[in-house]
Amino acid sequence: MKPPRAARPPRILYLSFYFPPSRASGVYRARATANHLVAKGWDVTVCASPLSFLHDVIGSVDEELARTVDPRIRVERPALNQFVWEKDLRKYSRFRARLPLLAHKLYQFGQRRVFPEHYWSWGRAAVARGLRLHTKQRFDVVLATGNPFASFAAAWLFNRLTGVPYVVDYRDSWTLDLFKDELAFPEGHLAFGWEKRVLRRASGAVFVNEALRKWHADRYPEAADRMLVVPNGWDADLTPPAGELGVDKEINSRPLRFGYLGTLTNSQPVEELAASWARARMHPELADAELNIHGHLGFFQTGRRELMQRLGLGLGADGAVVPLEEDGDIGIRYRGPVSKTEVASVYEQNDVLVFLAGGGRYVTSGKIFEYMAAGRPIVSVHAPGIAAKDVLDGYPLWFNADSLDVEAVANSMVEAGKAARDLTPEQRAAASDYAQAYTRDKLLEALDQRLWAIAGRERVAVDGSEPAR
Repeated sequence: MKPPRAARPPRILYLSFYFPPSRASGVYRARATANHLVAKGWDVTVCASPLSFLHDVIGSVDEELARTVDPRIRVERPALNQFVWEKDLRKYSRFRARLPLLAHKLYQFGQRRVFPEHYWSWGRAAVARGLRLHTKQRFDVVLATGNPFASFAAAWLFNRLTGVPYVVDYRDSWTLDLFKDELAFPEGHLAFGWEKRVLRRASGAVFVNEALRKWHADRYPEAADRMLVVPNGWDADLTPPAGELGVDKEINSRPLRFGYLGTLTNSQPVEELAASWARARMHPELADAELNIHGHLGFFQTGRRELMQRLGLGLGADGAVVPLEEDGDIGIRYRGPVSKTEVASVYEQNDVLVFLAGGGRYVTSGKIFEYMAAGRPIVSVHAPGIAAKDVLDGYPLWFNADSLDVEAVANSMVEAGKAARDLTPEQRAAASDYAQAYTRDKLLEALDQRLWAIAGRERVAVDGSEPAR
C-alpha cells in the first residue's frame, strides 16, 4: 500500500517593493519575513522592485544583503513606469517625446483619480504577474507590505479577481504623517478612500506598534478586530548578540567612540544632534571623543550635501568629507555606508550608540532593536513621547534626556560615556539578554500563525520540530 501523498506547502504571494538588494529601511523586515515564512514551511514568491529602479533611481544597493535571502524564495520583479524619475530625454517614450504636456497631464490625472502614488504601475504589473503564477499553482494567501502602498491596492485587486485572502503589513503609515502627528493628506483625499477599501476586505492588518494599531482602529473600527501588532526586531543571523563579548579593557586609555548607524534623513533632529555633541565635548570626559556616522545620507542620491551641512560637514577638494571649518571641528566623522552583514563589527567599534530618530509617539524605528542586542549604552536624541520608549524603558543602559534641549541631551551623552568606561561584562550581558525577546523570528511567529489560519491550513511541523500551538 502506497503511503499517502504529503500535502503541498501553503503558497504565499508577498508583495514587497523594497526587497534585497534594496537598502531602504523597510527592507530588513521584508527580508526577515520572507526568510521566516519559508523556514516555517511556506512556498514563498516575492514581487519586488525592478533592479533598474534600485540602481538608476535610488543609486545604491546592498548585494551582501541579497545573499542572505533564502534560496528557496522565488523573487519576481514586475515593471515600474519611471515617468516621474526619468530625466533623460533620450529615454522618453515616443508619445511623451512628441506630446510632453499631454503625457504629463495624463500621468497627473492617474495620480488624482486612479491611485495617488507613483508606484501604481508596479502594483498593476505585480497583479498581472501574480495572476500568471496563480493559474499554474494557486496561492493560498497574499501578504502586502507598505510603503509603497500600491502593494496594498494590488493585494485588494488580486483578491477581487481571485478571491485569495490578503493581509497588509503597515511597516509605515499611509495616511498618518508619523513625523508631524497629523493626517498626511487633506480629508477627502483619494488615499483615504483606498485605505478604507483595502482594510474593509483585508483578512488582517499588521502594525509595528500599539500606538499605530490604535490610531487605525479608531479611524477604521470595522477592521479593528482583524488588526495585529508585530513589532520590528533584530536579525539574529546578521547581528549576533553581544552578551558574551565582554568589554574593551583599553577603553580608559583611549578616546571614547560614539556611533550612529542608519540612514540619515531630513526628518531627524540632525542640528540638535550636532549642537548637543559640541556641548558634550566641552566636558573633560568627552573632550577628545568622536561621533561616527555610519550609513547613507538620505535615501536618494540628491540631498547628500544638505545633510552633511546640517552636521557641520562638507566635501574637501579630494572629495573627502571634512569639517566645514577647521577651527569648528567637533569630532563628527562620516564613515560611509555599511553593509547589513557588517553591522555587528560597527557596534563593536563604538562604545556608545546614538539613537537618533524623527517623529513622535507613533515612531519606533527598527534600528533600536539592533542597538539593544549590541549590549552598549544607548543615548537618545529624539522628541519626548516617542513610541520607541515602550521598548527602551526596560533596557538597563538607556540614557534619555526626554527632550531635545541641547544641554539636557549633552548631559545624557556625558553620562552614557561614563557608563561605557565603567561597563562590566555582567552589565553588558544583562543588556543583551533584555534584547532576546525582540528577535525577528520570535516576533514574526504571531504573523506566521495568523497567516496559516487565514489560508485555512493546519500548521505543520518543519524539519522534525513540533508545530507551534
